[in-house]
Amino acid sequence: MLGVYRLKLLGFMLLVAGWIIAIAAVAMLKAETPRAGFVLAGAGVEVLGLVLIIRSQPKLREGQD
Repeated sequence: MLGVYRLKLLGFMLLVAGWIIAIAAVAMLKAETPRAGFVLAGAGVEVLGLVLIIRSQPKLREGQD
C-alpha cells in the first residue's frame, strides 16, 4: 500500500516539474524551435505525472456502494 502513495507523490512531483520546464523554456529561450521543443517536453512530463496519479488510484471493488 505504501507503493501507491509513493507513485502518487511521484506523479504530483512530475506535474510540478513539467510546469517548471515549460516556464523556464519560455523565460530563457529566444528562438521558437528550441522553446517549442522544451514546452512539448514539459507537457510530456506532465502527462506522465497525470498517468501515474490516475494509475495509483485504488480501484473500486464490485458490489461496494
